[in-house]
Amino acid sequence: QVQLVESGGGLVQAGGSLRLSCAASGLSFSNYYMGWFRQAPGKEREFVATAWSGSTPIYADAVKGRFTVSRDNAKNTVYLQMNSLKPEDTAVYYCAARAHINGDYPYWGQGTQVTVSS
Repeated sequence: QVQLVESGGGLVQAGGSLRLSCAASGLSFSNYYMGWFRQAPGKEREFVATAWSGSTPIYADAVKGRFTVSRDNAKNTVYLQMNSLKPEDTAVYYCAARAHINGDYPYWGQGTQVTVSS
């Protein structure tokens, strides 16, 4: 049974930083693409970043230069370091996993709330 558990969300002032973590279990972590997504109130869920072992991460334009995704395969954990946070970054952040470079993400965490105050 695959489980993804996010942590690290919270309330931060604009310009501040947070680091989200996503601990995975029940899968061969190093072989999976790990993605971060977010959903703001009243909006659709959107892609944030993805990390694959040994490959350059991919970022949404809205977070390039501010967010950094990384993974520790020994700990089965993927991280999202968020710097220079803006109020528009406020959302529930989800991590997700898939085995293939393309296609849907079949596995999702429960999400962690990030609120950025102005």
